[in-house]
Amino acid sequence: MEKRSLWHLAVSPHNPLPGFPSARQMILIVRERCTLEGKPMGKEPFEICYAITSCSIDEASPAELAAGIRGPWGIENRVHWIRDVTFDEDRSRIRTGSGPRVMASLRNIAISLLRFAGATNIAEALRDCCQDSRRAFARLCGRKKSPRKSMSA
Repeated sequence: MEKRSLWHLAVSPHNPLPGFPSARQMILIVRERCTLEGKPMGKEPFEICYAITSCSIDEASPAELAAGIRGPWGIENRVHWIRDVTFDEDRSRIRTGSGPRVMASLRNIAISLLRFAGATNIAEALRDCCQDSRRAFARLCGRKKSPRKSMSA
């Protein structure tokens, strides 16, 4: 689990920070990590980060600043984790030339197409498409499932 606390302080344009003349807010973020049982994680369970922004408090509230700071992790959770776990990219044996870059691009395209088709669980969508190749095309064409063959033939 991770608990985040954010404190902010408005900086007056009449009294700028030395070295940061356009700064309008200073931010202090404390991240506290612990296990689900409440035990501290690692040697350093606390992490302190500082930030300075040129946005005034009217332009960016503390909640908006927190979302902006946390936002890039959405990429890690939505793409890189799927590539690492679902596609098992770390164990790929393609290591020479442009092969790794090409395969990473193909994996990204597959993830994007499945998300565009409405998939929320990429692993499940991949399994579904692998069972019958017509399902993959049906997803891309906007239909949820392709018609299945009758078993009575």
